[in-house]
Amino acid sequence: MKLQKILAVIIAVSVVFVGCSSKTENTNTSSGEHNHSSHNHASDKQHDFKEISGEELQNIQLDDKEKEKYLVIDTRAKEEYAKGHLKHAINIPFKVFKEHISSIESFKDKAIILYCHGKSMSIDAATMLKDAGFTNLTVAPGVMEYKDYKFVQFASIIGSDFQSVLESNRDGVFYIDAREEKDFNAGHAKDAISVNSKALDGIEAKLPTDKNAEIYTYCYSGNRSAVVAQKLVDLGYTNVTNVLDGTKEFEYKF
Repeated sequence: MKLQKILAVIIAVSVVFVGCSSKTENTNTSSGEHNHSSHNHASDKQHDFKEISGEELQNIQLDDKEKEKYLVIDTRAKEEYAKGHLKHAINIPFKVFKEHISSIESFKDKAIILYCHGKSMSIDAATMLKDAGFTNLTVAPGVMEYKDYKFVQFASIIGSDFQSVLESNRDGVFYIDAREEKDFNAGHAKDAISVNSKALDGIEAKLPTDKNAEIYTYCYSGNRSAVVAQKLVDLGYTNVTNVLDGTKEFEYKF
């Protein structure tokens, strides 16, 4: 009798254990299938925009001349952009994208490349731009699809946004001019310092002691200043912004 009771308990425990294991396995499988399905839906969304490979976009970012032909837009959230993004990409988060289209009106005739996590938000953002009259639109693989993007942690802005910063006259803003000294002497941002992007040893002595200081770097075309911006990030500065449109591309009111 005792043996029968013991066997009954063992069988009951085994049934419960197997049932729980199956339930857990099924739950995980369902979750995985749901995520995979969502990812495929994002990638397979129908659209009539041009596409570019991740490798092609990365090569554009690494070519100082080629990158000037495009405006690259990262449509991820501000927090995600801050953690790392393509070198010359500006950030217009998808949630506020429509409201900020007017800020890039001057790029209506320029080639624009959009990327996000997959492709879904990029396609929807491109559709908004198309409806607003933009014609040269390309969708790139997102950061979850192409794993070899080389990311930076300094932000990038266009010329009109930098002009707004200059006109704000905010306290505590620090400017770095990476142009040649003769051009710096002809006119520059208020209280800006002049630096040579090829000789940055010792630059920290000229910088704010506060590593969270708001710093903007600019030059002729955004290339030399990007080198300076990366140096600042390497030194531990956390609030660095490079200006994509240099003085050859935007007429700043210094």
